[in-house]
Amino acid sequence: MIIIDEFHETSYLSDQVPKYNTVEVALERAKIENADVKVILGSATPSVSYFDRALAGEFGLWKLSHRAVNGSALPEVETVDLREELKNKNRSIFSMKLQEKIRDRLEKGEQIMLFLNRRGYSGSVSCRNCGEPVGCPHCSVPLHYHKNGTLKCHFCGFERPMVKLCPKCGSNLIGTFGIGTERVEEMAQELFPGIRTLRMDADTTAGKDGHQEILSKFANGEADVLIGTQMIVKGHDFPKVTLVGILAADLSLNIPDYRSAERTFQLLVQAEGRAGRGARKGECIIQTYDPSHYAVSAAASQDYEAFFETEMLFRRAMHYPPAGYFMTVRFSAQDSGKLKQTVDRITGRVKEHYRTAGMGPLTFMGPVEDPAFKVKDQFRYLFHFKTADEETMLSVKHFMEDLAAEIIGKEKIFITFEN
Repeated sequence: MIIIDEFHETSYLSDQVPKYNTVEVALERAKIENADVKVILGSATPSVSYFDRALAGEFGLWKLSHRAVNGSALPEVETVDLREELKNKNRSIFSMKLQEKIRDRLEKGEQIMLFLNRRGYSGSVSCRNCGEPVGCPHCSVPLHYHKNGTLKCHFCGFERPMVKLCPKCGSNLIGTFGIGTERVEEMAQELFPGIRTLRMDADTTAGKDGHQEILSKFANGEADVLIGTQMIVKGHDFPKVTLVGILAADLSLNIPDYRSAERTFQLLVQAEGRAGRGARKGECIIQTYDPSHYAVSAAASQDYEAFFETEMLFRRAMHYPPAGYFMTVRFSAQDSGKLKQTVDRITGRVKEHYRTAGMGPLTFMGPVEDPAFKVKDQFRYLFHFKTADEETMLSVKHFMEDLAAEIIGKEKIFITFEN
């Protein structure tokens, strides 16, 4: 038997060559063994594509209608509109409702988890005179400010001291924007004097035993609050945690990916599930600027099927998987000029091939620069195509592979295909 717990997690997908999907590898292994090996895929928030396959009868579907942890009830979830907080002149990352709930838990000696999916002290650093962000020299992304006075790239790890003058215009009007887990910890300590905090993110868990040390301290009651990124919401079981605060539910809604709503719903529900896992009642506060978004409202009601039905309306209308077939082709190279010429040549020939081959309906998008155009000194372009017909998708993919082998073999350009 192969059991894959929380099988929706992206950590089961390898983005290194050779790329693979662990779930598909497990299913194929079971086929090779002539069904002597059974595969169980477990998740409270299954991926939309796999749930659709289960509804179609490809997999057996079993539902757990009640919480498995000591028969405890699901947490009560309340949504706070951050726009209303601003109208009421509350500019803190902590809504008035969340502040009230935190004080209540501290008085009762219970524990709290605060989730923000952005590490560091602030989001970015930029010039208030010319508007230019202070960027990474190896990646086309802003550097993030950390409390130790360094600027760090969260893509390649590049670090430099905090700048005093704008590298572009020389102005001293340098400011930080946004907020990260490091700043949340500081604000919590200012707002609730004497509070004991632990922070769990990529910065605090870099050491060999970093994860276990923080989790053990929290489990032993050495802190009142655990603050962290998505690594704190995955599968942890702390009986004394009765409150979870989701500080910015909208962060993952704004990523340029058709699965952004799905990933947001999964993160929110997984975070909610950390509260009330013992004998004490649990509560969760979701802070958002868009409480009416279906991913947020379905997460607040902890209703997977309501989310699935709404999401599938969108997928069917736009022919995104599982209602269609979608492929992303990523081109990368160190020479941006040569890369652009090669990408234009390949995608141009692909479009011409499609027009003359008489294939089924197909939509091309791009080529466009990757949102992170340069990563580790490699420039990147994306080319997307989608269709309702699998044969059309495979035909275009195979044509591109042959074309890439012909052209790219002579140049230092890399190409990968991603679903």
